[in-house]
Amino acid sequence: MINTGFESQVVQMVNQERQSRGLYAYAVQSQLRAAARVHAADMACNHFTGHTGSDGSSVRDRVEAQGYAWSWIGENYMVTHDTVNGPQVAFNWWMNSAPHTANILSPNYTEFGVGYVYSDQSDYGGYFVIVFARPR
Repeated sequence: MINTGFESQVVQMVNQERQSRGLYAYAVQSQLRAAARVHAADMACNHFTGHTGSDGSSVRDRVEAQGYAWSWIGENYMVTHDTVNGPQVAFNWWMNSAPHTANILSPNYTEFGVGYVYSDQSDYGGYFVIVFARPR
């Protein structure tokens, strides 16, 4: 199940953090959001976590499958059973992990898309994915 409210909260948290540090806000991009949702759903339905999809796809493959031409690309994901404060839990975890914080604060990206899928049949519950990119 997609939760657009959770997705919007992550968008706000990321852009507020960026702007509090004097950085521009990332633009929300629908193809990147679709790629993020595809990967979140794949992980939820197939009971795994990772940057490689169950079909062997990379973030690059998933973004290109949505028709997006990129020059820079990155991805964060996080899983949590918290169905109330999930966005904050995920954001806090990313901000306490140097590689994930680097994506959130990177000057190389200009756009992003957030996907969230919850499945009570999955091992982890809720799956957050952020895809960051700069178009070609």
